[in-house]
Amino acid sequence: MTAPLPLDGVRIFDLTRILAGPTCTQLLGDLGADVIKIERPGEGDDTRRWGPPYVKGKDGEDTTESAYYLCANRSKRSITLDLAKPEGIALAKRLLAECDVLVENFKVGSLAKLGLGYEQLKEEFPGLVYCSVTGFGQTGPYAKRAGYDFLAQGMGGIMSITGTPGVEPVKVGVGIADVMTGMYAATSILAALRHRDRTGQGQHVDCCLLDTQVSWLVNEGTNYLVSGKVPQPLGNAHPNIVPYQVFATSDGHVILACGNDGQFQRWCDVAGAPELKADPRFASNPLRIVNREALIPQIVPYMAQRSTDDWVAALEAANVPCGPVNTIDRVFEDPQVKARGMKIDLPHPLAGDGTVPLIANPVKLSGTPIEYRHAPPTLGQHTDEILAEVLGLSAEEIAAEKAKGAV
Repeated sequence: MTAPLPLDGVRIFDLTRILAGPTCTQLLGDLGADVIKIERPGEGDDTRRWGPPYVKGKDGEDTTESAYYLCANRSKRSITLDLAKPEGIALAKRLLAECDVLVENFKVGSLAKLGLGYEQLKEEFPGLVYCSVTGFGQTGPYAKRAGYDFLAQGMGGIMSITGTPGVEPVKVGVGIADVMTGMYAATSILAALRHRDRTGQGQHVDCCLLDTQVSWLVNEGTNYLVSGKVPQPLGNAHPNIVPYQVFATSDGHVILACGNDGQFQRWCDVAGAPELKADPRFASNPLRIVNREALIPQIVPYMAQRSTDDWVAALEAANVPCGPVNTIDRVFEDPQVKARGMKIDLPHPLAGDGTVPLIANPVKLSGTPIEYRHAPPTLGQHTDEILAEVLGLSAEEIAAEKAKGAV
């Protein structure tokens, strides 16, 4: 028999949209939770319209499903629920009675106006784990502000150390504050469920973009706290390891990552640079950091003499960490990425060829491997199914809820 998935039996009332919240619930869904994505009738998740590109239908024309929406909504079922109507709120509470977790990313106070705030629900649903994902958290002077990944990257400091020295600050190329907040939220929910299983008590989980962005300043943030020196952008270089950056080759770029003195010395041997190996200024990593400006210009001409593939092969053989700077098309053709199964295809009712391509969950579990049970759902795709399965409503009762405008 196949072992049940780790979160089998956990049901999630998903009131999230855009990226941070959906990333959280997608991860939980991949792990086996039954994620019920609540969407506004006729509108749905904002990212459904964040295209092109869109999934192509059988006629080759764009469908309603954007690639952006697809990236964070796998392993969920969609129901349309009108929370602007009392009937919709009543139905929401009936569903909540059958759920373990509520995840939302509304502005602070918005759900309380609908009677769905944590303080309003905790007495009626004492075991409910209620997770709020916001820009700035539930407290503090910025709490009521709308938050976006770009703002978090700027305010949280990562843009001040990203990019080339002397040019304007640069954000990370994807919404990484959103994604990391979603991951922290998922981890927090699992911890809260563990507490609930022991005590029977739910709690409010408060995760936000700015806190998350500050937390993953990691070594650069701690460098500042210890030294008092404000870190500056280093381009592709590393503040604490030298050489550890991108170098131009004869046909592209390669990353050279010498994490210890032995690796640097072996690079010198491969490159045919005995003078750099013997130079006392470069004998240790602390010395190489101090003498960075003297060392790097001497490495540059050596790296330019060979192709990227030549360097990767030679340095791999010498046990010196290195790798190519791949464009995204080359990422998905990389033999290691293929071997790890990082691209998947899932059946989709609107796709012209029957499936949509997606990026896989990176988690590998030996006993309970990830199962992709649902492609990102179309708007309201599972409304009838959820009402019948979770609430036991008959076809006539579902029709009545629709007539009232609840769904």
